[in-house]
Amino acid sequence: MTAQQPAPTAKPAPDATAAAREFEAMFMTQMVDEMLKQVDMGSMGAGQAEQHFRYFLSEAIAEQMVEQGGTGLSRSLNAAMSAYAAAQRDEDYS
Repeated sequence: MTAQQPAPTAKPAPDATAAAREFEAMFMTQMVDEMLKQVDMGSMGAGQAEQHFRYFLSEAIAEQMVEQGGTGLSRSLNAAMSAYAAAQRDEDYS
């Protein structure tokens, strides 16, 4: 009879944490970009340069929002991925 090893505690992998944060930042970038499309950017014009600038601005705003805690989406994704990983480990130890 072999002794079973205890399953490790559920803790998100560092790459999963980074992926969740990147996903939230990408999602927030899209949200902010859509909001900024409704804002008059003044004398920037409506050319290609303004579209690129607005996207980079959206990206910078979104990254800062995520750094400040974001919407909680990355925490929810981390929790879900941790639960899934724990279930997979439990299944492997069964």
